[in-house]
Amino acid sequence: MPLQFSTSEKLGLALRLTCLAPWQIFFSIVRTLLIAWNRGVPVRLFLVCAVIKVVLGTFSPRQIQYLSLSTKDTYKSWVGRKTAEAKKNQNRAALDRLLYDVEPLEDGRSSLLWVGNWRKAKKIVLFFHGGGYISPLLPGHLEWCWRAYVVAGMEMKTEVAVAVLEYTLCPEARHPVQLRQATSALAHLLSKGFGPRDIVIGGDSAGGNLTSQLLCHLVEPHPTVRRVTLSEPLLGAFLVSPWVTKRTDDASFKENAWVDMLSGPTMDNSTRALLGPTNINETSHESARLAFPLDRDNSCLRGMSSIVNHLYVTAGSHEVFRDQAKTFANEVEYLNPKLNVRFDMQKRQAHDFILLEGQEERNGECMQEMKVWMRALLALDIK
Repeated sequence: MPLQFSTSEKLGLALRLTCLAPWQIFFSIVRTLLIAWNRGVPVRLFLVCAVIKVVLGTFSPRQIQYLSLSTKDTYKSWVGRKTAEAKKNQNRAALDRLLYDVEPLEDGRSSLLWVGNWRKAKKIVLFFHGGGYISPLLPGHLEWCWRAYVVAGMEMKTEVAVAVLEYTLCPEARHPVQLRQATSALAHLLSKGFGPRDIVIGGDSAGGNLTSQLLCHLVEPHPTVRRVTLSEPLLGAFLVSPWVTKRTDDASFKENAWVDMLSGPTMDNSTRALLGPTNINETSHESARLAFPLDRDNSCLRGMSSIVNHLYVTAGSHEVFRDQAKTFANEVEYLNPKLNVRFDMQKRQAHDFILLEGQEERNGECMQEMKVWMRALLALDIK
């Protein structure tokens, strides 16, 4: 949980909210409107990007967490709202799967928040939410998990439950704490009797980074993180708009920094939050090297086919992570000829639009494509 704010911190936050942010949001919206019209992309979600860009660029991690519901509170609110909606519609199938179920993990700081009924589940999705390691879970993440995985399972007659990892945010904890918690979550699922072939892991943005860290750890264990040995490969992994290098000099950063919700300075700040302020320019530093798969040697990528059967990577053509996501997918596919790799370049989207679709509680293009991928995995077990 974020630390309590002092009076001076509250005053500073109030000044940013009342004096700085409104003007920045105005200019960001105007600029985004002009770029979106020029590119011929849907304006509405790009305006949301304009507001998020100001929030991420104006407020510190502590301020963002102070203004936000905690991950656990967001989960509790979402379950309550979805349950009330299901009762009103007399949706018995949904009610059976909407349970407030929190499982603390061994470190006492992280937990699994369940979406769906794991006691009946045949397949499990271990989900890592995005937010630059500084922002808590959003309702859109939970709606995404519900629509793309739990509902997909219902449609395929295969019970699916999602274990959403509540990990410790920065700056309270830095790398590799989040990797330790992700590894603990996977080990916990295995200890409950779920086999690797029944588990899918994945996440968006920083959650995509954590997914890539965990995959690399399974191939080449991090020296300070517990080893997990799989008896067989995981069923699948997905990385949505993944953050897989701390470099910000790709062409996509230059092309899309003014229209995407992310920018070079924002990502530099997130890197400092994750690694600590002294590590951002020390590319040879062990901790920094292991946090980003494209910043280390490719030996961990070469072994991906031994620990996962299906890999799905998506990126928006108008986002700053476009080039690194494509490079990651291409590199993994080249080094693992037998691995089933799918890369989707979403032509009219920017960063993490599946989350924005989840926030709006609708099955948009990104949500539908993720659901199609999940249904295809579930179909592999149907005789």
